[in-house]
Amino acid sequence: MSELNKDLLDLVWGRPANGGVSASIFRRWTQGFVFSESEHTALEQFEGGPCAVIAPVQAFLLKNILFNRESSNWRQMSEEEQKTALCSTLSEILESACSSLSTGFCLVTWAKGQGPHTSTHTNAQSQSQTQDMPEPESSQLPQEQQPTALAAEDLGFERFHSVLHKRTVMSVSDLSEEVLSLHHTWRGCCGVLLFLYSVILTKGIENIRNEIQDTMEPLIDPVHGHGSQSLVNLLVTGHAVSNVWDGDRECSGMKLHGIHKQASVGFLTLMESLRYCKVGAFLKSPKFPIWILGSETHLSVFFTKEMSLVGPESPSEQARRVFQSFDPEDNGFIPESLLEDVMKALDLVSEPEYVSLVKSKLDPESLGIILLGPFLLEFFPDQVCVYIVEYVEGTALVLGFEDPMVRTDDTPVKRCLQTKWPYIELLWTTDRSPSLN
Repeated sequence: MSELNKDLLDLVWGRPANGGVSASIFRRWTQGFVFSESEHTALEQFEGGPCAVIAPVQAFLLKNILFNRESSNWRQMSEEEQKTALCSTLSEILESACSSLSTGFCLVTWAKGQGPHTSTHTNAQSQSQTQDMPEPESSQLPQEQQPTALAAEDLGFERFHSVLHKRTVMSVSDLSEEVLSLHHTWRGCCGVLLFLYSVILTKGIENIRNEIQDTMEPLIDPVHGHGSQSLVNLLVTGHAVSNVWDGDRECSGMKLHGIHKQASVGFLTLMESLRYCKVGAFLKSPKFPIWILGSETHLSVFFTKEMSLVGPESPSEQARRVFQSFDPEDNGFIPESLLEDVMKALDLVSEPEYVSLVKSKLDPESLGIILLGPFLLEFFPDQVCVYIVEYVEGTALVLGFEDPMVRTDDTPVKRCLQTKWPYIELLWTTDRSPSLN
């Protein structure tokens, strides 16, 4: 690993101003993949930071448990089932990250005799492997002799990176076998980092740099310890792009990379509700009804068995997605000069005469723009929602003080009315509160 250490560390941790990653930040990332004792299919996180790896692994793990496992009780798993499910999940993510089967898959483990221990066992009992001749499974350490979920007290950043070992396997079947044989490594000390490094080297450092928007931004923030969007995207889609929209976009002559195909599991973020970004359909509508949810500081996993929530994309949904790919600022319109490109992308008739006819119909005032709504209504009239005007009734409860036992919605309508009646509560007769917009 020595020849790769510098490039790998620059990519993952950047170049901290003080010359090194703080001990506290590194410590947060030294846990392994540990199953909860109370929820047997849930992975635990001990400190802030590694959710950028644990949440995607949890999402794929749940996908395999819910949809690839025969048992009806998805919350119960034996230790052997946990072992199989975790390792097949890690193999799946590694396979997704592999740029070319000709370069094989990289697995980063402890160098022989160098794994950390919390007991006094000799180094000769280490679980590490040689480059080309893996040790038989019987040589693996028993569970009680494995490194714990958190690092040994004396394992620091420099020490950790001096005792790593890289091995390569060339086929998917060999990958599955090797990952399974290293089961205790992933669940032990630094298992999360060892897996992350395995994904990065499998993908290729140069390939990742070519996909990241800002190559100076590390995958892990060395000051706060959180993972970047590029890191999350790498694990979810196999591509370390920095954005969550569909396809690539041009901005001031620079190409910004996004997501290029439907993901197996999805991603939604609170940042979109604050209008900091817009997640595209490839992440919003994944193949399976499992989503990683992002807040300002953390990642969680939301899931269901209801496959109808991720049904095939309808023609109008596809048209909306394609139209919005030509509207990078989400204005709700495109210059009329782009109409022909949109129609071609949707395999609509795009002969110049017909395009001119559509332009005159969709832009009767010659403003030079095509609005999304009229465009969808023109080509997909049966699939576009038509809004009907109707009154919405409700009951208002005006209190003279705040009563914590009486708490209804927290909508813009209510907040607006609270400027006049601070303790008003609203109960609507419809399932949805009316919109203020």
